Amino acid sequence: MTARRTLLEPAWLLHHRPWSDTSRILEFMTRNHGRVTLFAHGVRRLKSPLRALLRPFTPLLVSWSGKPDGGTLTGAEPAGAAATPAPGALLSCYYLSELLMKLLAREDRHEAIYDAYAAALDRIAAGDEAAALRGFERVLLDELGYGIDLAREAGTGRPVEADRYYHFLPGRGVLAVREPGPADGAHAGCDLMAVARGEYASPAAQRAARGVYGAAIAHCLEGRGLASREVLLAMRRREKGNLG
Repeated sequence: MTARRTLLEPAWLLHHRPWSDTSRILEFMTRNHGRVTLFAHGVRRLKSPLRALLRPFTPLLVSWSGKPDGGTLTGAEPAGAAATPAPGALLSCYYLSELLMKLLAREDRHEAIYDAYAAALDRIAAGDEAAALRGFERVLLDELGYGIDLAREAGTGRPVEADRYYHFLPGRGVLAVREPGPADGAHAGCDLMAVARGEYASPAAQRAARGVYGAAIAHCLEGRGLASREVLLAMRRREKGNLG
């Protein structure tokens, strides 16, 4: 029986690891086949034409034979210019890739997530890092069935009020603080409304979006950590210590 062949599939390389002295196992996010795992024979050799091409954050067209899970890479070529984020923003790009590795099942097609990943890389490269991350997290949660309604209270369905404060509980939603005024861990209604509109201009809205989406993603991860987030937190603690 002739092996099934897939030709010139749009893809992003999410992760790679050695497989024997000369080969690698590659994890791709593809537009039409979702996340796939492919064996790449000989790509670790110095003379391999694919050695320099198979890099993260480079849009690719990849071809393989066999199944998307465990097939053999047969070719790859560039599909455009690579994203060129500042060195300090690379960790955010790896965070996006790690989310896809941890939260997407293999061969689960999500064109919207594929497009959101590409758009986020472009926004990070343009210096719009915070909005890029929050926008991607929002699309990812929506596509995975964990969409968040920040415009209405959970349970009652009452509209969120700009001058009230609210807690966000993963799996439940937005809950109003009983006493008027700020409370620990609560977000102003006006900031939640801005996040619901996809507006992250103000620092308060950025904090609200980071808190809400971070809690929702942690809920989806079910206790699995993210190496990129742990590195980022360690860097922030180190910076605070140096400032102190």
